[in-house]
Amino acid sequence: MRNTDRLAHNAFFYAIFAPALIIILFLTTYPIGTILRDSFYEYDFIRGTRFFVGFDNYRHIIGEELFQRSFQNTVIFTFAASFLEVFLGVLIAFLLYGEFRGKRAASLVIIFPMIISTMVICAIWQIFYHYEIGLFNYLLGLVGAGPVGWLTDRQMALFSVILVDIWQWTPFAFLIIQAGMGSIPRELFEAARIDGARSSQIAFRITLPILSGQILLVLMLRTLDTFRLFDKVYALTGGGPANSTQTLSFFIYREGFSFFNFGRASAASVITLFFVAFLALFYVRKLLREDD
Repeated sequence: MRNTDRLAHNAFFYAIFAPALIIILFLTTYPIGTILRDSFYEYDFIRGTRFFVGFDNYRHIIGEELFQRSFQNTVIFTFAASFLEVFLGVLIAFLLYGEFRGKRAASLVIIFPMIISTMVICAIWQIFYHYEIGLFNYLLGLVGAGPVGWLTDRQMALFSVILVDIWQWTPFAFLIIQAGMGSIPRELFEAARIDGARSSQIAFRITLPILSGQILLVLMLRTLDTFRLFDKVYALTGGGPANSTQTLSFFIYREGFSFFNFGRASAASVITLFFVAFLALFYVRKLLREDD
């Protein structure tokens, strides 16, 4: 009877979750398989035909300077934005730790950028970055410095996009770290103070080691999210100036929807997918080690 009950329970479990599992597999496996297949073809939309070219699409785009620049920009943006967002999120969480008057209002102000639409944020920052009437160049003028082409200078454009992402998503890191700090028993800190530990020792030898799992989690989430950057580049710079802010996602968009090179766009998508999967595997292994 026990075996029969167990089989019935398992059958009921699979029957409940089977529809959702089928939908998830269809929405993930089928598109990935289609893109993988298309990456080996070259499409002629005028004649409505396609030609099998094998790995030519991969060889061509990997050897192109534009793809290499897009990959380089993506890596720089991903790691600069992710690490700075996590660092600032941890710093703000430490500053707002404990109970004090105005904490709730301060927290609301901090998380406000995260709840605004990305397009609205980009519109606001375009005004800040404006060469003639922008806030930043106005402030530079007050100290006697000349104006800066925040979005038109090749040396500054990528940094400017990174700054917008940091402003929007640092609150996300702050919320996760703050939740982790709230779960630490206060008695632990009180015992450390009784033993004569200074605030810096409590922070670096007690708090941060306990929060290592949360820090690694938010770092993984932000890394994987920033690697697919598209919206801010599209809204702020359009990949310019001189492709200095073009990312892999923007490269794929232009190849697929501007030039209709679906084979090249699919090949670039597969390369991006494998790199993101490698990053995800790296972080997951780190998280599993933290749990052990």
